[in-house]
Amino acid sequence: IVRAKKLIKLAKKGGADAVKFQTYKANTLASKYSPVYWDTKKERTNSQFKLFKKYDRFNYEDYELLFKFCKKIKIDFLSTPFDIDAVKNLKKLVSFFKIASADINNLPLLRSVGKTRKPVLISTGASTITEIKEAVSILKKNGTKSISIMHCILNYPTKNINANLGMIKSLKKIFKKQVIGYSDHTVPDNHMSSLIFAYTLGAEIFEKHFTDNKRLKGNDHYHSMDYKDLKIFIQLISD
Repeated sequence: IVRAKKLIKLAKKGGADAVKFQTYKANTLASKYSPVYWDTKKERTNSQFKLFKKYDRFNYEDYELLFKFCKKIKIDFLSTPFDIDAVKNLKKLVSFFKIASADINNLPLLRSVGKTRKPVLISTGASTITEIKEAVSILKKNGTKSISIMHCILNYPTKNINANLGMIKSLKKIFKKQVIGYSDHTVPDNHMSSLIFAYTLGAEIFEKHFTDNKRLKGNDHYHSMDYKDLKIFIQLISD
C-alpha cells in the first residue's frame, strides 16, 4: 500500500488524470500452463500464472484505501476487473471501468460491467473489428451508455515500427460514436514519439504503464513511463 500511494502521488505530480490498478487473482486468471507473451530477456518468469501470482496480493479493503487516498489528492481511481466478483466489488469505487484486451470476448464479464451502467474503456489488442463491434454491442445492450475504444498492440514491449498507429484513424471511421484512445506499450523516448503520433492522429485518451524506477526487474518497468516522461508528454501536447 505504501508503494502504491507513492506511485499515485508521482502520477499526480506528473499530471495524470487517473491511476489504474488491476484486480485479479492468479488462480482465476491464468492456467498454470499459459505461455509467456513478454520479452523473457527482461522478465524470466516462464508462465503467466507464476508471474501473476507474484502480484495478486491486494484485497478489496486495499483497493478501498487506495480509492480514498486518490480522492484525497484529487486524482481518479480505477482498477481493471478480471472477473465478475471484481466488478461487483469495484463498482462502488470506480467512476468508469476499463476492460483489458484479453477480455474483449469475455461475454459474462462484459455483461456484468454493462449492468453497472458506468462508462467503459475497452482495449483492443489482438482483436478483430468483428470482436470489437460485438463487445460494444453487448455493453450497450446491458446498459452502458458511454464507450471509449483504446487502440492497443498486445506486445511487451511494442517496437515503434509495430505500433500500427494508423489503426487509430480506422477506428475513428468505423466507430464514429465512440471516443478513440491509445493504450501504449512502446519504450518511451525523449520525444514520446508513439504517444505524440497517436495524439496527432486523433487519440483522446492515453494509457501507459507507470513506474518510479525503470531499472527495476519485471515485465513492466522497462517500458513504463515515470513522472518525468509524463510531464514531457503533457507539455508537448499543450504547446
